[in-house]
Amino acid sequence: MLPYFLLLPAVVLELLIHVVPMLVGVGISFLRLTQFYLRNWSAAPAAGFDNYRLALDFNQAAGEALLHSFLVTLGFTVLVLGFSWMFGLAAAVFTQRSFRGRGLIRTVFLIPYALPVFASVIMWSFMFQRDTGIVNHVLIDQLHLADQRPFWLIGQNSFYSLVIVEVWRSWPFAFLMLTAGMQSIPQDLYEAAAMDGAGVFAQIRWVTMPMLKSVNRVLLIVLFLWTFLEFTVPYVLFGKSAPEQADLISMHIYQNSFVTWNFGTGSAMSVLLLIFLLVVTVGYLAVSSRGSDNA
Repeated sequence: MLPYFLLLPAVVLELLIHVVPMLVGVGISFLRLTQFYLRNWSAAPAAGFDNYRLALDFNQAAGEALLHSFLVTLGFTVLVLGFSWMFGLAAAVFTQRSFRGRGLIRTVFLIPYALPVFASVIMWSFMFQRDTGIVNHVLIDQLHLADQRPFWLIGQNSFYSLVIVEVWRSWPFAFLMLTAGMQSIPQDLYEAAAMDGAGVFAQIRWVTMPMLKSVNRVLLIVLFLWTFLEFTVPYVLFGKSAPEQADLISMHIYQNSFVTWNFGTGSAMSVLLLIFLLVVTVGYLAVSSRGSDNA
């Protein structure tokens, strides 16, 4: 009984912090909860599945906007995931071999991950300012790549600004995970590959990547979930209303819930997002586990 008794505080906290709010959110998704019922939200009239039908009706404005934000988030996630993994792998391979100053370089690489999110994103927002930002100063004044100063925080460029900031924050985590994974690869494998005539790229292809399969399996799903649910970066970079081109689904749900006061619709969208992420996560783990078993 003692082990179960010791686990009891953790179980209670898990219920209070995650399970109960999630169940309350699911319950709200079946209510017509607006600002008129905030003082007594349990008295809000039942909506049945109307909130879900509204969110999934892509011929209506609400469903069309949700589909748009979903596609924007999907493209954003793919780009961030791909670039973060590539930069992290390149940096991990670069710092794998011992050389003078390697510790300092590794520390510098981890700075974006160690900085507070608000501080780093505000710094980027100043850098992306049209008239006074250093980005336009370098591109226009120093390199003369365009005649006019582009806007980076509104319009089409806002999407790319968001990707740049998120990759800058995420790739050090990939670097950290991949570096830790490489530390466990026996040096004998590289020496044997070198004796067989394998160059650097062949060693990465036939030694490093297979040995990092389990690390990549965890890294990719964690980065996918973090990026798909990203809220802090667009909120700090753009404010409460993100541009249409950078309208991530987390910001879209926030708009429905806390700006237009449609808590029922926002909760329904959150539940749909939860189901989508569960399906993707379970499917990914099933496929990757099957691949590991076959290997």
